Amino acid sequence: MRHWPAWSVTTVHLLIAMLVGIALGSIVQTQFNLAALQQIGAEISMAQRLMTTLEDLITFAPVYALLFSPGFLISQGVALVLSRMMFSGRYPVALCGLLAMAALFTTLVLVNHFAPIPTLIAATRTIPGTLAMVVSAGIAGVIMALLQRHRPAPAHRVNAKAPLALLLPALGAFGFSLNSEALAQAESAPAYRIETVAEGLEHPWSLAFLPDGRMLVTERPGRLRLLSAEGATLNPSLTGVPEVFASGQSGLFDVLPSPTFAQDRQLYLSYACGTIAANHTCLARATLGENGLEQVEELFRVEPAKQGNAHFGGRLAWLADGTLIMTLGDGFNYREQAQNLSNHIGSIVRLNPDGSVPDDNPFVAGGEPQGSLNQLSDAPPRPEIYSYGHRNLQGLVVDNNDRIITHEHGPRGGDEINIITAGSNYGWPVTTHGLDYSGAHITPFETYPGIQPPLYQWTPSIAPSGMTRYDGELFPEWRGDLLVGSLVNREVHRIRLSDDHRQAEDVEGLFGELEARIRDVRTGPDGALYLLTDSPEGRVLRVTPARGSSVFR
Repeated sequence: MRHWPAWSVTTVHLLIAMLVGIALGSIVQTQFNLAALQQIGAEISMAQRLMTTLEDLITFAPVYALLFSPGFLISQGVALVLSRMMFSGRYPVALCGLLAMAALFTTLVLVNHFAPIPTLIAATRTIPGTLAMVVSAGIAGVIMALLQRHRPAPAHRVNAKAPLALLLPALGAFGFSLNSEALAQAESAPAYRIETVAEGLEHPWSLAFLPDGRMLVTERPGRLRLLSAEGATLNPSLTGVPEVFASGQSGLFDVLPSPTFAQDRQLYLSYACGTIAANHTCLARATLGENGLEQVEELFRVEPAKQGNAHFGGRLAWLADGTLIMTLGDGFNYREQAQNLSNHIGSIVRLNPDGSVPDDNPFVAGGEPQGSLNQLSDAPPRPEIYSYGHRNLQGLVVDNNDRIITHEHGPRGGDEINIITAGSNYGWPVTTHGLDYSGAHITPFETYPGIQPPLYQWTPSIAPSGMTRYDGELFPEWRGDLLVGSLVNREVHRIRLSDDHRQAEDVEGLFGELEARIRDVRTGPDGALYLLTDSPEGRVLRVTPARGSSVFR
């Protein structure tokens, strides 16, 4: 009877054990995600649990394979070599299991350190989840050792390094592409012209116009720049800006003049404050002096503190009654807290100009949450909260009818435009049209009872940024439309709303020829459109009609 070569048997055993480890890790990831939703109060049927688990084996497992396989192959090769050369073939189960666990743990630490997002695999946000993932790798290692115990006797001596050298090409089987399709640009000549107003700004984030035509631009590292109406820098860094925590996505965000700026010269600033270990989204008020900010005072900060440097929100807008709207983020690793009304994470807050709470906020007088899944705390709702269940709101418009329109980032898909009503739940993370960055399902639900569905959603994600509702005279065809910046597609999306604001259509992409990440979009007092480009050498751009376009005829 013919015996298979020892190296081929080892190869098969490695493949079997590796596939088991990948499948177990995917199943563990899914169950921890679903358990987190159940802890909020989401009802998940057995059929939904099974379907989500199977779908993750298709969408998440290939991504996990890329993370799991290299470390597993190396660890098992080392374990087999150690067992044969140092222990005379003894202890393979212990060595294969322990080294597989150590390899996955090391991989998770390295990925979370170097990846641009805080935690790639959501199950590992907690110690139990991390341990469960690591144990699943250990089980795969044990299976490898047990399979090797029962392999046929080798026909000849095999190099101890063969399991490693012969298996490396197998990694290619798990490759996948994350490339997003580029959107085609219209080849016809644009009906607009773009000019640079100011340049050399470090990651500009927000633009505001003063009554006399001057402009204020925030730069994420913590600078507030004052420009003339023509774009000349009058002051590259106004003094008195509050101390900012600048790291990753954190920094200085929005600047908003008071509705009565001509009389009181007051400005409102949103920014990240604190440290990488304990930080908040904060709001401050200041008076604009000749060379800097004066009488600076903090009015509000998100509670509780959180770790990390992602998802702060930070957009500001005034309502007709003089109250202030501020958007917040979920801190990325704290997504379930967006359903917890006893904190501010993942919400929109409404404040008086002095930072106090308006008497008619939805939860001030014990208002009942709409579609609440708030089972994470018995504490009363925070009175500042106006709406909740948000991921990371970075687009905010209040239209002429005092209607609040926002957009927020989804993960891989599921960017949303929403019409905000007081006290409403917008679903995150119980509902979303997107997947996690790892390919895992965040939730089985795109809709859920009591949760407001999005007015519009983008899948795949465009990474929306600033947003304006164009109400100028220079581009009549854009009037009433939303213009939304995109960080991924590097353009501005023109969104047309129906008359009843119940439907929306993505009409076209604009300014793709810039090939720049668009961070903010504003309608200027002159009717021009102003753009901020997000880069270490960011620019302020002005868009006006091209000569010969219909507006000049």
